[in-house]
Amino acid sequence: MVNGAEPGPSHPLPGAVGLSHLSAYDWEAADGVCGGSPHLHLVCTEAYVVTGGRGAVQTLSPDGYRDIPLGPGSLAWFTPGTVHRMVQGSDLRITVLMQNGGLPEAGDAVFTFPPEVLADPERYAAAATLPPGTGPETEAAARRRRDLAVEGYLGLREALIAGDSGPYRAFQQTAARLVRARVPAWRELWRAGALAAAERTGAQLDALESGEPAYLAGATAYRGEPSRLGGFGMCGRRDEYALPGTTLPYHGEPTAWTPTGARRKG
Repeated sequence: MVNGAEPGPSHPLPGAVGLSHLSAYDWEAADGVCGGSPHLHLVCTEAYVVTGGRGAVQTLSPDGYRDIPLGPGSLAWFTPGTVHRMVQGSDLRITVLMQNGGLPEAGDAVFTFPPEVLADPERYAAAATLPPGTGPETEAAARRRRDLAVEGYLGLREALIAGDSGPYRAFQQTAARLVRARVPAWRELWRAGALAAAERTGAQLDALESGEPAYLAGATAYRGEPSRLGGFGMCGRRDEYALPGTTLPYHGEPTAWTPTGARRKG
């Protein structure tokens, strides 16, 4: 508190991570499974902390297909390049932690759309885009997007289970090409966010070692509230936080893409 007022949010969360709360979709897909839109992240590790209900996360990676059960207290995380699909069981609720706060918001995630969609940036943009808001039109678009991502995902999964990693690796390469033009902007976000947080710790260690920890005079506390409730995310309905170091709603949600794959604020 400063003169009775709460400080504004000017400092990132620990490690400059991103944060959201997620309720997995209960929409049934073509394979009879209820859940979200399969996708991967290109430079960010993602973690699920289960706060209620039950379900699973299905993953595709060089070690094959996995179906990881999730229940209260479970912790699961996956590294860049891992395709993941959240599966609803019974009222599955999760707190999501994202590495490199700011990068997912800038479009780090790519959906597992069929190859012909991924090959055409304009077609990908149209498929990935959601109308703004949380009304019926947005819900219908989110469901269409999920179904298209599942369509591509099922082909990748079938091939990987059969021992053919070619389609999965081709998807990784296509996803990387789709976002390549955004890397310089991502690098600046990383420098201002996660890298700056690590460098700040280094400076604090130097100050402690010198016996002059002047930075402690700036100690304070922060408080925040969700900036949007019940938004349509990749995996489910999501409560988001506008956090320092993030310029757009959490989790790389491509509410609008340009034909080159760069995201516009929608």
